[in-house]
Amino acid sequence: MLQFMKLIIWLWNPGKQYQNTRHNIGFILVDSFFDNFKIEKKFNSLISTESIIFGGWVIWVKPETFMNLSGDAVATIVSYYKLDPKKDILIISDDIDMEFGKVRFRLEWSHGGQNGLRDIALKTGTTEFSRIKVGIGRHENYSVSDWVLSKLTDDELKIIETTVREKVQEYITKWLWD
Repeated sequence: MLQFMKLIIWLWNPGKQYQNTRHNIGFILVDSFFDNFKIEKKFNSLISTESIIFGGWVIWVKPETFMNLSGDAVATIVSYYKLDPKKDILIISDDIDMEFGKVRFRLEWSHGGQNGLRDIALKTGTTEFSRIKVGIGRHENYSVSDWVLSKLTDDELKIIETTVREKVQEYITKWLWD
């Protein structure tokens, strides 16, 4: 008998033009995790179907909606499985107000202006869900939208694939154990 069901949701923008952009840090990270599971299309998302970790079923979710509309997919999944967002969902997203490569985990946060998080809070009716934010920093010569959609450098990609990935994995493990 499984002891729990949890959702780990990675925010991103679908489409080749968004590949390796700052806004898609979650996409870069999730693919290395998704490689270990069978994936199917369901609930307007790509989801893992056979992921038992620490005695519970963990569903890895990559909404196929644009980041700013992530709430539609997340709310549908939460409703379908009758989950409590406060204890059963973890959202992983970028944060422009954090230094590049810095990773933070909190049990509850405001959306901080991140439109994907804002939409999830609106559609689920709560801001009480766990989050991992990955810093993408700001650049004074770019508007916010141009910066978040700018391509990551090779050095930045290496940091994401090593240091950031390790920290995210550490926080996911901590969240699942708590």
